[in-house]
Amino acid sequence: MEKLVVIVGPTAVGKTATGIALAKKFHGEIISGDSMQVYKGMDIGTAKVTPQEMEGIPHHLIDIKHPDEAFSVAEFQERAKNCIKVINDKHKLPIIVGGTGLYVNSVIYDYDFSSSDGDDQLRDELERYGKEHGNEALHAKLKEIDPESYSELHPNNTRRVIRALEVYYLTGKTIGNRPKQPDISPYDVVVIGLTMDREALYERINLRVDIMINEGLIEEVRALYDRGIRDCQSVQAIGYKEIYSYLNGDLTKVEAVELLKRNSRRYAKRQLTWFRNKMNITWFDMTKGREKKLEEINKFIEGKMF
Repeated sequence: MEKLVVIVGPTAVGKTATGIALAKKFHGEIISGDSMQVYKGMDIGTAKVTPQEMEGIPHHLIDIKHPDEAFSVAEFQERAKNCIKVINDKHKLPIIVGGTGLYVNSVIYDYDFSSSDGDDQLRDELERYGKEHGNEALHAKLKEIDPESYSELHPNNTRRVIRALEVYYLTGKTIGNRPKQPDISPYDVVVIGLTMDREALYERINLRVDIMINEGLIEEVRALYDRGIRDCQSVQAIGYKEIYSYLNGDLTKVEAVELLKRNSRRYAKRQLTWFRNKMNITWFDMTKGREKKLEEINKFIEGKMF
């Protein structure tokens, strides 16, 4: 059975540094479990690991897409599974590090996406409706049949809006109430969760946003904006949509930065809720004594896998 270590947790909790430390300790390679770090030219806003921070550790599934390309959980799963096999074949330890829970879970439990294949004709009809009536009208179709998806999905995220509608029309169930996937993993897997005191985490998030602005986030987003990247999956990400609103003249710079901080804090809260409800995780509180906690994680992995 192939080995796999997974590190999850909310944004800004310290997953990147922890993953690199574990990779150095256990002769590992890292697979990004972040749905936005796949995009080239989106470095600062996604907190993408830098070459210096990698410390020589190979990283996978970073910079594999252009910002105007779509990226699905099914594609992530396929690519990640291939990486896990290749890394194991080299007698090294694959370590998935990321905060996009659905993407990570799809690999851990080998979700069967073929069982929820779509209908091309229905999808084409929904796409035409969206083009003729607008994204808001398409999004409004979800309000009665799937209020949860309606509240979670941005109207401009048409790919996922259409997918939610498609699942309902084909199965009579909302996308969140499809048959549950198996809870047995095909891997010899250890799932580590990093958490910390909420106030401390929120302080780290606010500081991270300030650092991003100082490092050139607005200039990074402006480069995408000037290229005409609009209404794409990539720029709906937190860190990009807020700066787009500033560049469109809808917000002042100060308002955009404050909105980015607020949205990031709310996202961290949603991440923690999702992880606790959807995944079987061993948690480690990183609020204080990170080095000691890292030693505890090392011992935990050793006891489970070696």
